[in-house]
Amino acid sequence: MTNWVIGKVVEVNWWTPSLFSLKIAADIQHFTAGQFTKLALDVDGKRIARAYSFVNAPSDPLLEFYVIEVHDGALSHPLAQLKEGDNVWVYSKPSGYFTLEELPKADTLWMLSTGTAIGPYLSILSDGKLWKQFSRVVLVHGVRLNTDLCYQEQIRATEKLFEQFTYVPLVSREKPEVGLGGRVTDILKNGQLLNYCQLNALPTDSHFMLCGNPDMVKDTTLLLQQLGFKKHRRMEPGHITVEQYW
Repeated sequence: MTNWVIGKVVEVNWWTPSLFSLKIAADIQHFTAGQFTKLALDVDGKRIARAYSFVNAPSDPLLEFYVIEVHDGALSHPLAQLKEGDNVWVYSKPSGYFTLEELPKADTLWMLSTGTAIGPYLSILSDGKLWKQFSRVVLVHGVRLNTDLCYQEQIRATEKLFEQFTYVPLVSREKPEVGLGGRVTDILKNGQLLNYCQLNALPTDSHFMLCGNPDMVKDTTLLLQQLGFKKHRRMEPGHITVEQYW
């Protein structure tokens, strides 16, 4: 239990009735943008823990996590009850290989996400190292409803600062107010993603980071493989890096 430290909730931000973020002050080890740690609460005498990616840059003094409340969720529901000043357990040793340091050289970086899995990408964007590593960066955020497109102020500010950055909001269950409609695989198949990015084809010198629900990750990986791209491994460099988000 020595790897757990007590964190204090500094801010709770509700984006929608089910999506919220927590800013927490906790003394943990340094992390790399794209990594995750565990949050935990003691519920009925039992410690309930789940993994959450960092949203903040490693240089930020507060840790930020983006959470969806599942009504009967063992941890997300109790986390949603937290208020400013409350305590929460934070695992002090960050983990994960969904980082820029693990990627091979490429010209274009595609960051494909669904739901709260945009979190690690926001951390990577805030960290800023990717702008020297890639000549073009595309962030696709797939959600169900327009109101689920959170962190808009941060994303739009990034658009204004870096011309090589393209943000693609993607809404699947209603008419999109901005961006595109459908799922990640839809816009890859029908060419809408390429049109939105003003491209004729996916650049062969691309790397794809996939983070989100397992179906999206599996289906998109298969589609990209059919297009000639392959999974990236340390011993065998490729084009596709994945993170299963639950």
